[in-house]
Amino acid sequence: MNVAEENTWASAAHWSALLATVVGLGFLGPLLIMLIKGPESPRVRAAAVESLNFEITYIISMLASVLLMFIFIGFITIFILPIIWLVLRIIASVAASKGEDYRYPVNIRLVK
Repeated sequence: MNVAEENTWASAAHWSALLATVVGLGFLGPLLIMLIKGPESPRVRAAAVESLNFEITYIISMLASVLLMFIFIGFITIFILPIIWLVLRIIASVAASKGEDYRYPVNIRLVK
C-alpha cells in the first residue's frame, strides 16, 4: 500500500464513524477498516484502533450522561459530548489525510 492509500484509509478510519453514527453504529466503520485494511498497513491499523477506541469512549460517555440525568448534570453533557465528538473526528480525519498520526486527547484504549 502506498503512502497516498495509507493516508486515505487512515482518514477513512476516523470519518467512517461519522457516517455510521447516522444509523447508530459508529464503531462499525473503524472496526471494519481495522479488520480489512489493518493487516496491509500498520499505520492504517493504528488509526482504526485509535478511532475505534474513541468511539467506545464516546458510547461509554453518552451512557454515563444518561445516568447522570438523574442529578441533572447529564442534561448538559448529553448536548456537549456530541459537539466535542464531531470536532475531534474532523480534526483526526484532516490530520490522517495529511499523513499525521492523531491521538484523541481523551480516549480509553481498550482495543490494542
